[in-house]
Formats: sequence, structure tokens, C-alpha cells
Amino acid sequence: QVQLVESGGDLVQAGGSLRLSCAASGSIFRISGMGWYRQAPGNERELVATTSGSGISNYAGSVKGRFTISRDNAKNTVYLQMNSLKPEDTGVYYCNAGVQTANGGPWKYYWGQGTQVTVSS
Repeated sequence: QVQLVESGGDLVQAGGSLRLSCAASGSIFRISGMGWYRQAPGNERELVATTSGSGISNYAGSVKGRFTISRDNAKNTVYLQMNSLKPEDTGVYYCNAGVQTANGGPWKYYWGQGTQVTVSS
């Protein structure tokens, strides 16, 4: 079993910053891609940023230049540094990771429970 636990969500004023963390634990042999997604009320879940196993990052256009994704492979943790926050960044932020639980085993994608980010105007 694999668990992803997010933290760092909070209420912040527009223009402020937050840093989200997501730690993976459990029966982990290898982690490939990790990413952040968000869901605002009434909207579908959308991609925010991803980072591949080789460290290549990808961002949604709406956050490019303001958010930075990074990872610490030794800690099985992915981070999302969010600067210049806007009210439209409000939502529940979910972590996602592709995990192999045994050498040669199948890859599965896991989700965290989400952390709330609220940006006030």
C-alpha cells in the first residue's frame, strides 16, 4: 500500500506565497512522475505542474512563471512553490505519483487526499 500526504495549504492574500509538500510512503520500490493538480468548486480537476523521473517539469499556462515544482527523491517528496498567488488559484490541491511497488512490477498512480488553498482578494 502507498500513501501520499499533502501539507502546506492555507488561506493567503493575493500576491502572497505558499509552499505545498507531498510525501509518499509505504511499499515503494521506485517513483516515476509526480505532479500537482487542483480542483476549484464546480470545476474539473486540472493539471498544475508535473515533474518526470528524470526531472523534466511541465506547467499549466496559468501558473507558468509563478509556480515551481521540485522533488527530493531521497525523501519521496514533491513540492510546489507558489508565488504571486491569485484568487483564481483557489482550490483543493492534489498530489499524484506513479509508483512501482516491486522490481519489475506494474506501475500504478496514486492520489493524496488534497490540501485546501484559498487566496483572498
